[in-house]
Amino acid sequence: MIESSESVIQPIDENRQSQVREATHACIDEAGRLLSHRFRTIPVLFDLRGRAAGMYRVHGCKREIRYNPWLFARYYEDNLNNTVPHEVAHYVCDVLYGIRRIKPHGPEWRAVMTALGAVPEVTGRYELEGIPTRRQQRHTYHCDCTTHQLSSVRHNRILSGKTRYYCRYCKSAIRQR
Repeated sequence: MIESSESVIQPIDENRQSQVREATHACIDEAGRLLSHRFRTIPVLFDLRGRAAGMYRVHGCKREIRYNPWLFARYYEDNLNNTVPHEVAHYVCDVLYGIRRIKPHGPEWRAVMTALGAVPEVTGRYELEGIPTRRQQRHTYHCDCTTHQLSSVRHNRILSGKTRYYCRYCKSAIRQR
């Protein structure tokens, strides 16, 4: 389900996307210079929706940085100065340490952010009015003492038999009626 508003902001245009790509590649090059390492240029996409301004993703052997074009449109300078180095730092840490060996916003990531001259903040706080966001559907489940609202992810895990969830208060299994 995608929320919409009467005054939906338009995503950044091709010219600004090109500027963000150039800034991302320049940031990767700067990280390489600072850390004496050659980092490959990776794809930069503008296909992210929702509340996140950016995301570094590894899919198989493929690495990419994804940005939210609506949040970049509204908060262009802030995202250029903060989101770009944030995602580049995730990429750099993945190459240097392995994405599964370190915490996503741990000391290695904070050190790279600082080296890049960025403040190592974990999330941006943006007003989302007029920006299309995705919300997960909620599913009603019950235990012996109350009702629970589970996300689609947890609901699908239960349906596939991969897991069971238990109430933290009465300790009984959470089930759908």
